[in-house]
Amino acid sequence: MAKQIDKRLAELKGRIPELSPGEALALQQQGAVLLDIREAGEVAQGSPGGAVHLGRSFLELEVEEKLPDPERTVLVLCAVGQRSLLVAEALRLLGYGDVRSIAGGFDRWKNDGLTFEMPKGLDAEARERYSRHLRMPEVGEAGQSKLLESKVLLIGAGGLGSPAALYLAAAGVGTLGIVDHDVVDRSNLQRQILHTEARVGQSKVASARTAIQALNPSVDVVEHKLRLDSDNVDDIFFGYDLVIDGSDNFPTRYLVNDACVRHRIPDVYGAIYRFEGQVSVFWPAAEQHGPCYRCLYPEPPPADMAPSCAEAGVLGVLPGVIGLLQAVEAVKLLLGIGEPLVGKLLYYDALRTDFSILKLESNPECPYCGKGKSFPGYADYQAFCTPPGS
Repeated sequence: MAKQIDKRLAELKGRIPELSPGEALALQQQGAVLLDIREAGEVAQGSPGGAVHLGRSFLELEVEEKLPDPERTVLVLCAVGQRSLLVAEALRLLGYGDVRSIAGGFDRWKNDGLTFEMPKGLDAEARERYSRHLRMPEVGEAGQSKLLESKVLLIGAGGLGSPAALYLAAAGVGTLGIVDHDVVDRSNLQRQILHTEARVGQSKVASARTAIQALNPSVDVVEHKLRLDSDNVDDIFFGYDLVIDGSDNFPTRYLVNDACVRHRIPDVYGAIYRFEGQVSVFWPAAEQHGPCYRCLYPEPPPADMAPSCAEAGVLGVLPGVIGLLQAVEAVKLLLGIGEPLVGKLLYYDALRTDFSILKLESNPECPYCGKGKSFPGYADYQAFCTPPGS
């Protein structure tokens, strides 16, 4: 048997490009994906920074979610450089155009003196902090470790993003990326609980970092102080497990939806208006092939039918309810437990204290998520959401 595998590896070495760990690091810094295919026990010994982790056992089932762009260069890392050859061949057969194997694997990476990261584990402080999670069989140590390794991107550090960010940080989600170009205004403080009077005039992402790390210093906060657009969305979304959309305008909601469809990650949607709120999970890549935002709203409504919170007002405590529901959905998705709101829209009427769940159907002709449809590219979202003649 050993002779057969030796022959197979020799054959693959003739077809699969190999490169040194140093060369791989240089390519990763230029935008290539470093795919660590070692199992959890091996990764516990360390892993290159920024690596995408995907164990060999679930490669074919999960690779499209982890590596949505088949044109991007993929650098495969295993322990000693053998399994990486086999995986590189498998990826080529799945349609990935430029796949290379890192010779010598992680053993050589360490021996060559290249830097690597140790995974976040449950030390004594973490066990104390997350003790209530550890007692739950649905979470436990394995689930808490999964949360610590998770990466969530929040669109907006406002009314919805504030409670979602704080509770995800408290739950131990390891990396929180926050996208917001704005600064803290005194009028925000009625509902945006990430911010304080002392931080009025400060950028919202910097204020959010201060609040989050005061609550849980172990959380890695990634600041994206910019306005999300079709030129930067792919770079920003790459590497995150899911997105929480707390935006308050239609151009951003459609852009977030389209990027989530392209990257095959869940879009945890929330919206508020005066005394009403909505929550859903738009995720066509889910097993049940849920709808996307465009299936529910193929086109934006007229501007006079959907005024902003600044125009119509909003009850200050309402974003807390909706943002927390988004955080709950995010944790369920990260842990793979329960029934997320895929294919369902939760509607909340605060005045009547009424929760309703509406069933949503996928649109088979949706240009973005319809089965068999190719991603059509990003639109001119400002023009798409602006009525003619405006």
